[in-house]
Amino acid sequence: MVVESYVVVHNIAKRHNVGTLARSASALGVSELILVGRRDFNSFGSHGSSSHLRFRHFHSLLDARHFLKEKDCDICGVEITDNAVAVNQHPFKRSTAFLLGNEGTGLSVKECEICDFFVYIPQYGGGTASLNVTVAASIVLHHFGGTDLAFTIFMSACGHRLIVSES
Repeated sequence: MVVESYVVVHNIAKRHNVGTLARSASALGVSELILVGRRDFNSFGSHGSSSHLRFRHFHSLLDARHFLKEKDCDICGVEITDNAVAVNQHPFKRSTAFLLGNEGTGLSVKECEICDFFVYIPQYGGGTASLNVTVAASIVLHHFGGTDLAFTIFMSACGHRLIVSES
């Protein structure tokens, strides 16, 4: 069984976050970055990783959900809800798409409605109530990649830097 991960981008307020999100997604083995609504994004922050990641566009959340369900994929909302599970409990059972909320308002009601389950990131300090969307995505994707489900990506190390493919 091939286990894949996806990131769904919808309603992110700061368009430059999509480029940084693409960089993390590429580094953490995401299969596709799914853009919903607006097709354009700023690739600032991607450091060239956008060329190593597939992008797919949908006009609506329901279209994106239909595509993901055809892939037998769970949709995981990253949000603090009453039924959210801590991400470090690794609640992932199969291929998963991660939907992250807007930097200011979190996931909307419509976004929550397409999610199968929710995870939250435990925080241990009291200085802020939330994390930057790209930081949150990186943490969640790292936990997904650390599960037994996730596939292993082989990279060769050279000094302190990883060598990735040129393709």
